[in-house]
Amino acid sequence: MELLQIVVLAIVQGITEFLPISSSGHLILVPVLTGWKDQGLITDVMVHMGSFLAVVVYFWRDVLAMLGGFLQLLRGRLTPAGRMALMILIATIPAVAFGLFMKFSGLQEAIRGPLIVTINAVFFGLVMWYADARGPQRSRSEDLGLGQAFIIGVAQALAIIPGTSRSGITMSAGRLLGLTREEAARFSFLLGIPAIAGAGILVLGEAMENGHAITADAILAGVLTFFVALGAIAFLMKMITRIGLLPFVLYRFALAAVLGALMLTGRI
Repeated sequence: MELLQIVVLAIVQGITEFLPISSSGHLILVPVLTGWKDQGLITDVMVHMGSFLAVVVYFWRDVLAMLGGFLQLLRGRLTPAGRMALMILIATIPAVAFGLFMKFSGLQEAIRGPLIVTINAVFFGLVMWYADARGPQRSRSEDLGLGQAFIIGVAQALAIIPGTSRSGITMSAGRLLGLTREEAARFSFLLGIPAIAGAGILVLGEAMENGHAITADAILAGVLTFFVALGAIAFLMKMITRIGLLPFVLYRFALAAVLGALMLTGRI
């Protein structure tokens, strides 16, 4: 890839992975709108791993606490941090199950396209708007029950479909369950750690088995993504209580309008 394409991919992934506007949808659209050759799965994995490292670094205190709590849980002692780790594990199960279904059913590649992204940008934008406008702000992540955590996990599974937005749908589910905006974002980001890491490792292993090499440009894209994603997380956590989800909803509608116009004129 040319340096410009690497930089664009890193910026797109770093911003869209954690802002509720769908990273997978934007990664699909980059080659469609620019005419560049599709960057391929290896590059997609590398930029996602950059996002993974960013969320681990930003929430390092929570991550260390949950790791310690999980070790205590294995010894038969349930601490608040261990309970949080357990909720994250339970909420990860639906995404794993749905991801395996999509992979082995052959639907994973079939749903990669601008029409799917356009439809989901509007539909899940409406879901985000309703959840943020109607959801009560009264709870912390630690107040969730295991069943509620599982429900957020089911929402996360839908993000496998491009245009949904993993952060957007999980934050929406959290808001409908009573989490404050900040806590909905925090739980969404922590929930993304095993999901992003697991998907990345799985796809990377398969790509390497099929003879795809990890190239220097893919690694560079991942490194740049890390720094962009770190800034995006900091921005959202600082601004989410003030601005809510409405600006991102409006962006999704604008994106859908542009894509619709491009499809109607035959440009994509």
